[in-house]
Amino acid sequence: MARVLTLFAHPRQDRSEINWPMFEAAQTVEGVTCVDLYARYPSFEINIAREQSSLLDHDVIILQHPLYWYSAPAIIKEWMDLVLEYDFAYGAEGTALSGKVMFNAVSCGTARSAYTVKGGHTAELRTLLMPFERTADLCNMRYLAPYATFSAGSLRAENRVKETVSQWHSFLTALTQDRIDLDAAANALTLTDHPDSFFIGENA
Repeated sequence: MARVLTLFAHPRQDRSEINWPMFEAAQTVEGVTCVDLYARYPSFEINIAREQSSLLDHDVIILQHPLYWYSAPAIIKEWMDLVLEYDFAYGAEGTALSGKVMFNAVSCGTARSAYTVKGGHTAELRTLLMPFERTADLCNMRYLAPYATFSAGSLRAENRVKETVSQWHSFLTALTQDRIDLDAAANALTLTDHPDSFFIGENA
């Protein structure tokens, strides 16, 4: 089984309509370690040794967060700046993360159609998240397309929270059981455009 680490970052959990329910669901999946970065480091004093040790213990690293200004909440940037050190994550001696998998699980306020070249944001979501992809590449990790929840602000009104959380739970379960086609997932624009296409085996 793949060991999955979910690093969750949401500075306003009281306003979270989908991120927090998804994070709670992840905690019920065997093989998934869940870390609330804001709860663990309320003063942003990252324990570098602890975080690096955790990375070594896992095969897949998920950055779960709302999309803030085409990026992530501040603590994820702080975490990356401090934890992904030279000669640990990259550099001549920095091979600790080589071969591991990484991707973003993001909630977006606007619809899928807004994240296209002709849409309101004039770019695909994966393009907007390119700094994370390039970071993964530099660390010799395999970057998968983002797991995107679009129109996140309307899920509750449309009674789609339970369905969205269930789909995330199924995806994480398949990920831990090595039932996700990583080649297809690495080449996609998002992991949620055609979610069934990434499953291998019983969910295919």
